[in-house]
Amino acid sequence: MKKLFFSKYLRFFACLCLLLQGIAVNGSEEPQNGHFPAEVWQTQSAEAVNVNPKKLEKLFDLSFEDPSTQGAALFKNGKLIKEHYAEGYSKYNVATSWSMAKSFYAALVGISIERGEIGHLDEKLSLHLDYFKDDRRDITIRQLLNMTSGLEMPSHEHEKMFFTADHLAYAKRVKFEQAPDQVFEYNNVNSMLLADLLLQVTGTPADILLRERIFNKIGLTNVTLWQDTAGNALTYCCVDTTVRQYARFGLLFSRGGQWQGQQVIPKTYVDETLQQYWSDIPSNDLNHPRGYSLHWWVSRYDEQSKIFNASGKFGQYIFVDPANDVVFVRVTKYHPTGGDKIDWGPLSFLNKIGSVEFRRKLAMRLSQWGWIDIQADVRAPMTFDDGVSNQFSNNYSEIVDNLATLNQP
Repeated sequence: MKKLFFSKYLRFFACLCLLLQGIAVNGSEEPQNGHFPAEVWQTQSAEAVNVNPKKLEKLFDLSFEDPSTQGAALFKNGKLIKEHYAEGYSKYNVATSWSMAKSFYAALVGISIERGEIGHLDEKLSLHLDYFKDDRRDITIRQLLNMTSGLEMPSHEHEKMFFTADHLAYAKRVKFEQAPDQVFEYNNVNSMLLADLLLQVTGTPADILLRERIFNKIGLTNVTLWQDTAGNALTYCCVDTTVRQYARFGLLFSRGGQWQGQQVIPKTYVDETLQQYWSDIPSNDLNHPRGYSLHWWVSRYDEQSKIFNASGKFGQYIFVDPANDVVFVRVTKYHPTGGDKIDWGPLSFLNKIGSVEFRRKLAMRLSQWGWIDIQADVRAPMTFDDGVSNQFSNNYSEIVDNLATLNQP
């Protein structure tokens, strides 16, 4: 009888050891609970993932106090916890990224380093870009990505580049202004130069690289990657897709660059990105301390939490809290014109008139008055007044605080 009991005990103990070993192996291969979305995201309740329902509701209330919000969704442990859309919009509607695209294209640099196409982040751009063999010769790739290149920064912050036919030609002409690593300046030219850097080191346009090396591997396939009129990939802006699709890129960074057991982006590059290189960056819109690192913004960086975001003009955000495996996406109202190559059509006459904001408002008024049909005659990412954030920016600090404390009472 004792032998029989002892034999059963040994079998139970062996099974338990195998189960625990399997859990340990799975945990080491896939962070958190190890779940990745298939074509459709699985849903889960807030309580099941230790998210405070009241804080979750507050997060969405704060987000939708701003009437420009098109949609928002929170994901934890690779599952959809809550999403909401403005009236007339749904999970199927696309939004444009504006500068969130900077974070997407910057990830390709890490992949090129791993493949040996680029030596390292502190490599000089002049090794790959012949036109940088002037007083720009010592600017490094890291300085470009950290927005500390020292390239010229006019009062319009190079937003006028968006209205030119050849954005890359514009970026190539921007000259040296001050020593690198002295001042943080959010310069669109830094990001547009990635289009040429990636083309020179791989022989493939950056938008094709983004699809092949990242997006296709994480199921981010319902996407428009905009080019300028000359056919250059816009590596500083303009990727159109849905809230749920944007979250896939956020989850990829939350999981250290891994997707379903495949290391899509080198973990060392993700780890280096998700730290704070530059801190206490002032903002005209946000009353909140911010940092920056390798084309990602830092929303919070202290002992309690570290929250990063890919950010775009007018209030587009992919927030990532890697320690808690949380991704929060918020986008503003967008009216897509179709196509993937910019063609201003009858709006071309505006390209040299006034400020960027003046041109945006004038285009919207001409459309409202019926003088032009933007949907039929223009092909370009465009945000009208209904998609320009105000209250979300005012609520930004409280939104970040809610994100940081979702699992607290």
